[in-house]
Amino acid sequence: MWQQKSFENEAQKGILYLVPTPIGNLEDMSFRAVRILKEADLIAAEDTRNTKKLCNYFEIQTPIVSYHEHNKESSGEKLIHKIKDGMKIALVSDAGMPAISDPGYELVEAAIREKVTVVPLPGANAALPALIASGLTCQPFYFYGFLNRSKKEKKAELEGLKKQTGTLVFYESPHRLKETLTIMYDILGDRKAAICRELTKKFEEFIRGNLSEVLAWSQQDEIRGEFCLIIEGADESKLKEEESSWWETLSIEEHVNHYISVRELPSKEAIKQTSKDRGINKREVYQAYHIDQ
Repeated sequence: MWQQKSFENEAQKGILYLVPTPIGNLEDMSFRAVRILKEADLIAAEDTRNTKKLCNYFEIQTPIVSYHEHNKESSGEKLIHKIKDGMKIALVSDAGMPAISDPGYELVEAAIREKVTVVPLPGANAALPALIASGLTCQPFYFYGFLNRSKKEKKAELEGLKKQTGTLVFYESPHRLKETLTIMYDILGDRKAAICRELTKKFEEFIRGNLSEVLAWSQQDEIRGEFCLIIEGADESKLKEEESSWWETLSIEEHVNHYISVRELPSKEAIKQTSKDRGINKREVYQAYHIDQ
């Protein structure tokens, strides 16, 4: 266990700051974020060219080094050493919140392992603005980010999310949007949905409706911009109905064997659970399973 006191002896110690940057509109940069980037000894950036443009706009002179998906191991180790030596380093991604579908998690993990102070700043991201403007329930929600690019893996991931009752939040690129919406409709059904395009930018747009309607929209319009997909969660009452009736076509023997082979329960526990499912006495299940075979 390690109890971090973020601002104790702040001036004397190294710190890793996690600094969110605008996802489109530069006015979303907070005063504190600008100050931290100016006061930091170093800025670690996913793409140094993009970050230089941001720094130029806000007249930030802090040196910038590269930290991205392909050099995160070697670069991360160097950054941790610098922080332990007393440097203050600000981590930024191309846009939005570091470590949310962007590089950063591994650096934070390494910092905590080395008991390096990690200070997060609140700020711009795409998921929460899209969620609160979607018209779908905001609590609970389940943030997933990007689905796998492979069609097979994408289907498997959505099958795993099918029974999630919280509102689902995804990111998606324009050239994969049609395929993703098609698979979502096939696996999740015609749920309520909202897709949000180019959040905070001049061409910001929300398309709200059912998945079938959103899918139809994606087929007839030219797809541009980055997307956030907000999808209604599973209906809890329907899930309970499905769960309560899954065994109805099975004999008592098959019901017990399901718990033994699939759930790997001992026969005694399998019989007990079967009797509970069916609302009948355990002796009746025992007799049907052990005696009437």
